[in-house]
Order: sequence, then structure tokens, then C-alpha cells
Amino acid sequence: MNFPLFHIRVATDADAKAVRGLVFPVMEEFGLGLAPAGVDADLYAIEASYTARGGWLELVSCVGELIGTVGMYPIDEKVIELRKMYLRADMRGAGLGKALLARSIRRARQAGYREIVLETATVLESAIGLYQRYGFVRDPDDAPACGKQACDQVWRLQLETYQLPQMDYPELQE
Repeated sequence: MNFPLFHIRVATDADAKAVRGLVFPVMEEFGLGLAPAGVDADLYAIEASYTARGGWLELVSCVGELIGTVGMYPIDEKVIELRKMYLRADMRGAGLGKALLARSIRRARQAGYREIVLETATVLESAIGLYQRYGFVRDPDDAPACGKQACDQVWRLQLETYQLPQMDYPELQE
């Protein structure tokens, strides 16, 4: 498959306004609500929320335009949370979600994490299907802590013996 060239890099506080300009409209598109003083406060202080904690928020661009984000937020020394994986509407379906998820899983394993957890909403059907294809399992006994009414599911991926599925997806150039 022939994919366009996508660039990926770690976000800094200087990117915060552009990140919110991408993420907040996607959240509103799906009726997820915004919590700038709560779970979405990480997008106002990216470096303190991610980098200083040992995590990362990465930005994907194509032809110099921000088109996607994905964050990994450490919960403790064994568990990291997948957060803020969003793509601009016109870039969905190009395999970027697969590429971002695979990259995040590889990086979490390399960093020594044993589990990835994520909280999501039923309305994000395509994302949930992607998580399932990558081996995430819904945890019906765990309630989301994100504080948003739309956020109603917790999914987990155990990394100790995990093997990434073989899928075609675009390369993310650093």
C-alpha cells in the first residue's frame, strides 16, 4: 500500500494551543465534552503532564499540518495509560490509528511497562474496533476515572507476552 509521508515528534508546551485546536473539536464532534480543569488539563501543560512524568504526547503532521495526537501517561512503574489518540476527520481511515497504536505499544514495552490501560466512550466505535484488533480486552469491573459522562469503558493490554499483529500501516518518520 502506498501511504503519504507522515512525521511524528514529541509535543512541547509551545504546541499546546495547536494540540487543543485539533483535539477539542474532535472531542466535540463525538459529544465527549471538554474538561479543561479536569482530565483535559494535560493539554494546557504538556511537558509537566507527560514528559516530566516519563510519558510522552506525540504529534503527527503531514505537509507541515498537525493531523493527529497520541499520548502515553504513566500511572505507576508498571502501567501506562493511552490518552488523546485523535486524528483530524479527513485523515481517518488512512491507517494512522494503527500506526500510532503500534508505535505506542512498542514504546511502552521498551520503557518497561507491563500493561497499557485506556478509557474510551461507546460512541468511538472505530477506535474500539482498533483496540480489539490489537488485543485490548475490556475490563467490565473497572469504572473510568476520567470524570466525563461519555467516557464509559476501560480497556487493558497485557504486554509481557504480547505480539503486535501484522498489519499494513503508514510509516511515521521522526
